[in-house]
Amino acid sequence: MGLVEQSGRRWANASIAIAAALILIVMVDPAAAQRRNNAPDTFADLADRLSPAVVNVSTSQFVRREGEQDMPFEQFPPGHPFGDLFRDWLEQNPDGTIPPQQAASLGSGFVVDASGIVVTNYHVVQGADAIQITLTDGTVLNATMVGADEPTDLAVLRVNTEHPLVAVSFGDSDEMRVGDWVMAIGNPFGLGGTVTAGIVSARNRDIYSGPYDDFIQTDAAINQGNSGGPLFSLDGEVIGVNSAIISPSGGSIGIGFAIPSTTAALVVRQILEYGETRRGWLGVRIQTVTEQIAQSVGLDHPQGALISAITPGGPADEAGLQRGDVVMEFDGTDIDRMRALPRIVSQTEVGERVPIRVWRDGRERTMRVVVGELDETLIAALDVPDGADDTATDQIDQLGLSLSEITPQLRDQFGLRQSAEGVVVTNVDPSAPASQNVRAGDVILEVEREIVRGVEDIRTGINRAASSERDVVLFLIERGGQATYQAVELVE
Repeated sequence: MGLVEQSGRRWANASIAIAAALILIVMVDPAAAQRRNNAPDTFADLADRLSPAVVNVSTSQFVRREGEQDMPFEQFPPGHPFGDLFRDWLEQNPDGTIPPQQAASLGSGFVVDASGIVVTNYHVVQGADAIQITLTDGTVLNATMVGADEPTDLAVLRVNTEHPLVAVSFGDSDEMRVGDWVMAIGNPFGLGGTVTAGIVSARNRDIYSGPYDDFIQTDAAINQGNSGGPLFSLDGEVIGVNSAIISPSGGSIGIGFAIPSTTAALVVRQILEYGETRRGWLGVRIQTVTEQIAQSVGLDHPQGALISAITPGGPADEAGLQRGDVVMEFDGTDIDRMRALPRIVSQTEVGERVPIRVWRDGRERTMRVVVGELDETLIAALDVPDGADDTATDQIDQLGLSLSEITPQLRDQFGLRQSAEGVVVTNVDPSAPASQNVRAGDVILEVEREIVRGVEDIRTGINRAASSERDVVLFLIERGGQATYQAVELVE
């Protein structure tokens, strides 16, 4: 028994020591306490507070299908089983026309101003003849469109109400981190007031839905009917507008996308202030900086947005930017990838003078540009040449290309404009690396940032690249009316 008592005392002492250590860890580990605070036991209080600000959006549209204005029916013989049916139909439609059919859709929205301002997706209300919103208490209100912005898929509605509505406010989506808790409220499949929760799965997602894609990805369940509804932070602020899902079945598989509040708040503010969205405009055409292009211009790694064309008289032209510049930073924001530039420029106030940092001739330069206002008609206004030939052809073995100066025959052969200048590619060796990005009919406008007027300029550019111990040559080529930079490997 003595041994048992002694062993028991040792276990008792050990248990006390372990308990004390655990208490000490809890007391001195604020990170653990913070983790507990960030993982809510329940979303009930948040849902109770925010649900009244989330509305169901329903629309109707009268649709008449083409070719069905007139449907004359032949007379059915006496006793035909369909005779009475079509006789009744003709009595209701004596002119023989089919009345328009009513199409309906359901979505979600949220109130951002107690006076009756509602935000939703543009695709929820697009083409609607009538819009209604339903509050959580069942009240149905007619809504009118204040304005919409198709590129960001946002719309602003107004309802007339005798009593102030419960409203929510936009938060700062830039402060959200991957892994943060979020909560969605919406109207999936017409089931209003549905609450789901999850985390931020990713940020800055490009799903190729438009030029300003910058979605928040979340695994909070989002289904059909959730479109236009809010994605909330744990602070109860709207940090996203639920807009799209990836799903082979049409139901949630945990991959949903929300427009970030930094974008949505700006669009909503401008629609309320101007009735439309006013986007900043730089007046450039840009392309991605690839590994090869980065090497050819002297960058350590691919980054920024490469300017391939500039609108004459546009903001970039006035600021002194040049074709071939790589935009590295705009108004203090690093441009880590090409698609970031249009979004950042579009969100800049029109008329604001901002710094822009570019890479040119192997070094950085900083200049200032006055941001213009985007006019959709100007997007297609960039005009650059084309070219081709079939007389004196030169073979450039280091590239695997056959080149020629432009002749009338080549203009006709490749459909080039009369003003086309440069050197045209007449043939490409399919085994050469150049076949990856150069085609017959391409016009080479520049080589190594120098204007090309003849084939000898190409040879000079190749020698310049070789003397710099580079195995790629940077070309500016024009194809189909657009100019792009291509880094072409030299044949070993």
